[in-house]
Amino acid sequence: MKKLLKTFVLFFVACTLLSCGSERKLKFLQLNIWQEGTVVEQGYEALVDELVRVDADFVMLSEVRNYNGTNFARRITESLRERGKTYYSFYSYDSGLLSRYPIIDSAAVFPERNDHGSMYKLVADVDGRRYAVYTAHLDYLSCAYYDVRGYDGNNWNELPQPLTDIDSILQKNVASKRDDVIRCFLADAAGERARGSRIFLGGDFNEPSHLDWCASTAQTADHQGLVIPWTVTTLLEESGYSDTYREIFPDPLTHPGYTYPADTPGAEVKLLTWAPKADERERIDYIFYMPDEGLTLRDVKILGPRGCIIRGERHEEKSSDPVVEPLGVWPTDHKGLIAEFEVE
Repeated sequence: MKKLLKTFVLFFVACTLLSCGSERKLKFLQLNIWQEGTVVEQGYEALVDELVRVDADFVMLSEVRNYNGTNFARRITESLRERGKTYYSFYSYDSGLLSRYPIIDSAAVFPERNDHGSMYKLVADVDGRRYAVYTAHLDYLSCAYYDVRGYDGNNWNELPQPLTDIDSILQKNVASKRDDVIRCFLADAAGERARGSRIFLGGDFNEPSHLDWCASTAQTADHQGLVIPWTVTTLLEESGYSDTYREIFPDPLTHPGYTYPADTPGAEVKLLTWAPKADERERIDYIFYMPDEGLTLRDVKILGPRGCIIRGERHEEKSSDPVVEPLGVWPTDHKGLIAEFEVE
């Protein structure tokens, strides 16, 4: 009997190990780095610290500037290598990508022109499966969610009154290049899907989600009682893409997931707000993916300070959002996202 029990236990352990061996966890980090971490003192060093700590497999960055003729991709990968972390990257401007896996292809899906946003793609082989990872920093102009809050979304001058006509709001919203970039993404990603790629997109979209401006939140964060089908996230949802944060936390009232503006201790409040008389808190930083057999989203968290800025003052968020707080200095005015997947 003891021999039979021992055989059963060994068989169970062997099966468990084989099962675990067939699965891999992949971690994605999305972060706007606020002018390469140059605004906050010791911001670049803090950025490196956070990248080392998070230890993501793929990193999607916004506000890559290559200041003073430098190559930010080369500089950040060298800094990480000095800390024992090997990443691969390529030259880009405005948005950028890091990969723990060697990059077999890359492209500028929408190169930056006149500060109207950008999108880049890398392709990597992960255990024989093709992964296409996109990064986006979308147009900050025609930022219509500020008009709703009583500020002009092109120059941020205070308006006589908030804009509350939904047709006018959406018309102004699509005057930006944000939807143009996303349509370029959808076309490129369709080609990648035809090649069997798994698709991931992260970035600072500079636009809210239609999932956040709904009936339950209409009286929060200066939404003026409006329910608005914001363009970019609607396009992505209609094309089958999943918003990682809303997949795990579908209730925007209990888990608003605000990523901007962050209460960055190393920066003056006036640098952290575009609308000092408004509650401009918004979830504008995202990680999306195309659901696929053998790909399971397991966890998503916000990375950054728990605090925020409301009407030009520092406040601590009271929501139920899961937050991974900074090690020390926080280098940016945004909060980032960490999404973890289990893959077969």
